[in-house]
Formats: sequence, C-alpha cells, structure tokens
Amino acid sequence: MEPLSKAGQKWVRSLHLKKNRDQEALFLAEGEKSVMEGISVFASYLEMVIALDSFALKIPDQFHSRTFTVSPKELEQISELKTPNKCIAVFRRSKAVLLENGLTIALDGIQDPGNMGTILRLADWFGIKQIVCSKDTVDCYNSKVIQSSMGAIYRIPVHYTDLITYLSHTTLQKFGAMLNGTSYKKVNYPEDAILVMGNEGKGVRPEIEALFDVSVTIPRFGQAESLNVATATAILLAEIVS
Repeated sequence: MEPLSKAGQKWVRSLHLKKNRDQEALFLAEGEKSVMEGISVFASYLEMVIALDSFALKIPDQFHSRTFTVSPKELEQISELKTPNKCIAVFRRSKAVLLENGLTIALDGIQDPGNMGTILRLADWFGIKQIVCSKDTVDCYNSKVIQSSMGAIYRIPVHYTDLITYLSHTTLQKFGAMLNGTSYKKVNYPEDAILVMGNEGKGVRPEIEALFDVSVTIPRFGQAESLNVATATAILLAEIVS
C-alpha cells in the first residue's frame, strides 16, 4: 500500500462526472459496507481502493497492491458524500448479456436516484435477473443510486437502451403499471415476463403504453393521486414472484 498521488486523486474526482465514468466504463463505491461488499462479490472488477490508514489495514491482503492511502482531508476532497466515510473503491463495469427469460423490470424515465437504488435493491431481494432502462433514466452509477442500492449494484445487471425498440422486438409478455388497468391481483403472470414502471410524475409514455400486453393497477382506497414508483414496484413484485 502506498499514498495516492495528486494525479490519482484528480483522476478519481474526474469519475464524479457521468461522461467520464461512461468513457472509462468505471464506477465509484463509497463507504465501508459498500466497498467491502464490492470486494467480496465483485472482486474481479476491482480497480483500486482509496482508504484512510486506519481502514486500509482491513482490506484483504490480495488487494493491497491496489490499495492506496489518503489523509482525511484528501478523502474529503475526492468524495462525493457530504460526510466522507473511510474509503472509496473504483470498479470496472460488468458486461452482461441481455436475457430473454425470467422476470425483467423495465424503467421508463425514472429520474430520482433514491427510487432507482431502491428498485435495484428490490430486484436483488426478489431474485430479478436484470433491469432494462430507457436512455433518459437516471444513471445507475450515480453515487446516490449506489448508496441506496445497498450492494445490489454488484448483482443486478442494468441495461440502457431504446426502450421502444426493446419492447417492440422482445417475445416476452409485457405488463405495464398504470393508474387504470386490471387489478394486479387478478392477472396471471408467466415466469418469463417484463414489468414496466414509468416516470415518477408523468408515468409511462403513450408510445410505451401502446406496447403493453396487459395494463395492471394497484387499487386505490384513499385520496392519494399516486404511489411512489419504488413502493409500487415492491407491491407488484411481491405478487408476481409469489
């Protein structure tokens, strides 16, 4: 282990920008729990760990050559968190193949990083194999998404694509979450299917809705206009997977 150079610190800071993360196919994970889980389940993709001296000693020996130390002030300067933790890790992105079996979650224009991270966590909980996103959906490698995913980012492949083209060409049955539709409890869901969730404010675009095989809804008993998209995803997944 050796101190991280000024050039190295500048490079890590550059990865705060999406365009740089995309260009280098990398992402950052911050915090003791997130970094250690990444080292445990995503070790083959680890590029480097940046840590305070006190935490660096906890890194497994086989990764010491890729572990670099910084002072608390330096960590604060390269961290995206308001209150930096003890470490940051840089990982390469995995290259997953788009699957045509099992249950897929498709996201149309989800914007809130917290919702995206929670949906990743839900996918991990319910055994979903992949998430497919429209190109205008929030970056899954956004620091807030990674924090709220609670490690799911390491296990759930996320694909960004033209959602209309994807849904038009897939042979899987498509179920779309809508305010008006068939009650979600009255629908038979096959094992191989796609659940489409829409934007927090606008919902699903009309051209996406036109591709649904079945529109499903969670019946409303009160006066709220809508459900949070992550909450709705949890309710629907609990029904579909059970």
